[in-house]
Amino acid sequence: MHDTLLIEILTDPAGADAVAEVAAATFPLACPPHSTPDDIAAFIRDNLDARSFARHIANPNSDVLVARPAVDGPVVGYGLVHHEAPAHPDVAAVVTDRPVSELSKIYVLPDHHARSSATAPSRSLMTAALDCARARGSLAMWLGVNQENERAQRFYAKSGFTRAGVKTFDLNGTVEHDFVFVRPLR
Repeated sequence: MHDTLLIEILTDPAGADAVAEVAAATFPLACPPHSTPDDIAAFIRDNLDARSFARHIANPNSDVLVARPAVDGPVVGYGLVHHEAPAHPDVAAVVTDRPVSELSKIYVLPDHHARSSATAPSRSLMTAALDCARARGSLAMWLGVNQENERAQRFYAKSGFTRAGVKTFDLNGTVEHDFVFVRPLR
């Protein structure tokens, strides 16, 4: 495995297919054990398809970041950052800084998790996401993570995030409970 890792912000919606493939492969790994395959598949179909990512790429208030092992190499991970105030009332109650950015997604293919800490796609994507938020003038970044996803919670804590509250998440009609994590960017 190469130690070089490239992170880029996608500007061409044609890159959405590659991101959707990674999303479909990684989203199920972050779901709680009681999630049904049908609910997971429906969420992927409705929210993580190429058209959805093409809309995010075209949205001036969002950044779609991808990690590649080389120029024009395959996408091995991605991040999705929204630069807007939180719409969910539970989040708005605990994330009060403005302007603020949301780290909506950060996923890496499983066979790329074992890289050294310095070159791990997850770390590189996190650094790039925080840089994007700072470049937009955000005072803080927030995210939601399922309460049962302890691995992700440890990663976010190591990245400087702290738990600030709880919000609900709709997984195809099943209500999940997420922790809200926040990190100041000042």
